[in-house]
Amino acid sequence: MLVTDRRDVMNELEIKDYLPADRAQILIEALPYIQRFSERVILIKIGGSTLVDQTLFDRLAEDVVLLHSVGIKPIIVHGGGPQIGEELKLAGKKTSFIDGLRVTDQETLEIVSKVLKDQVGRKIVEAITSLGGPAISLSGENAKLISATSINHELGFVGQVTDIAPHSLRMVIEAGEIPVISTLGIDDEGQSYNINADTAAGALAGAMKVQKVIYLSDVPGLLFDKGDVDTLISSITTSKVSEMVVSKGISDGMIPKVNSCIDALRQGVESAHLLDGRIPHVVLLELFTDEGIGTMIVEEE
Repeated sequence: MLVTDRRDVMNELEIKDYLPADRAQILIEALPYIQRFSERVILIKIGGSTLVDQTLFDRLAEDVVLLHSVGIKPIIVHGGGPQIGEELKLAGKKTSFIDGLRVTDQETLEIVSKVLKDQVGRKIVEAITSLGGPAISLSGENAKLISATSINHELGFVGQVTDIAPHSLRMVIEAGEIPVISTLGIDDEGQSYNINADTAAGALAGAMKVQKVIYLSDVPGLLFDKGDVDTLISSITTSKVSEMVVSKGISDGMIPKVNSCIDALRQGVESAHLLDGRIPHVVLLELFTDEGIGTMIVEEE
């Protein structure tokens, strides 16, 4: 496992005036990665916190459009926790969590659906299309893309994924569109469910056999020492990740992310990446540079 000094990366990102030769070198370094990933599908899961800062959000939209422009096929899966919380607060609706999952009654589900589809999903689509990218908003309910059932009675309409129907999603990608997916599921009776976005991203990535699945959040990645960002783990295997979960080296909201990564990798995804969405153009830095910038998780060789 390698440790990357995140401060060095941030210092580099603040250098705005590159000499022409330096700019050319950056493009040359990116070329083999562009060639390698061209025509491949990459899934990017965007956490709700990543969408709060407008400047960072604009940079992310630029990344997505650039990826699509060089022949890479991105899928966007998004959460909306902060936005949902704010909307519930405005509605005077109290909210509670069990094991990190929002307890969801019917009224809460309606607010969740509205925020994910009409606010967050629409915002992402509009940002991508404003830059010339062809994006379309989808929900996991569309064509039963994400089938789900209730986790338990206490959580209400919080669902666990039972099946993924990737055919309709493949049709969207083959038509040249960038799908932007709200993580709602549906059962055979037509009941909708609120699905954890990390879990949904892993299930979709596995079913689509994407090249890479990328998670953007407000942490730099996995750390040897959770209190020290300078102990960032650059690369790690799934078995080591499982050991860190058992030893409490990974805890709280990071657990659903790493479990989702492991599930996706076991279904044939090449690698999973945990990145700091607060860094401008973090997706490009991870995919198109030799050093990378976050944590990459891979299966055992």
